[in-house]
Amino acid sequence: MFIQVMEGKTSDAEALHRRMEIWERDLMPGAIGYLGSTGGCTSSGDCILIARFESRDAARANSDRPEQTAWWEETEMCFDGPVVFHDTEDVQVMSHGDMGAARFVQVMDGHVTDRQRADALERESDSVLADLRPDLIGAITAYHGDGEFTEVAYFTSEGEARNAERQELTGDAAEKFAEWEKVMKVDHYFDLTQPWLTNV
Repeated sequence: MFIQVMEGKTSDAEALHRRMEIWERDLMPGAIGYLGSTGGCTSSGDCILIARFESRDAARANSDRPEQTAWWEETEMCFDGPVVFHDTEDVQVMSHGDMGAARFVQVMDGHVTDRQRADALERESDSVLADLRPDLIGAITAYHGDGEFTEVAYFTSEGEARNAERQELTGDAAEKFAEWEKVMKVDHYFDLTQPWLTNV
């Protein structure tokens, strides 16, 4: 899987959302190797779009379409300032259900201090999270840059996610979460209370 992360600021989230709807209606049918996308804006105007493709070549072929270029040139004007892009094929997926059914998405930007341990913790925690956090439908982690990552967590609803966060972890689960916080240092959280989810 290839992922492209786009981050920027906007003072008109609705205009950006309309542009995404136009893309889904007019451009998605011809998108090569497109697997889906997640996006949205926080209450403070931070916007994130995460597009998933079968491969880097498929994403490049899609970007090279004239209609894609024209769409982006107009869409880019919805942002207040530059848009930052992160491209990567270094992707991990954890799925406990239909992530397209999520009603709340939390995006975390950060840096990993021990990638090998981080990968092991992801594997070890999968079944534990499935039992302890039924509100967590799944997560996609994209590693990019020099030890940086963007993790997208999909929840059944914000209310259920907040309630689960308040539950105290014990035993092995508490130890694993404490270690995860040490190796996966989160620098920024972006809460998407009205996520834009597009699936093929």
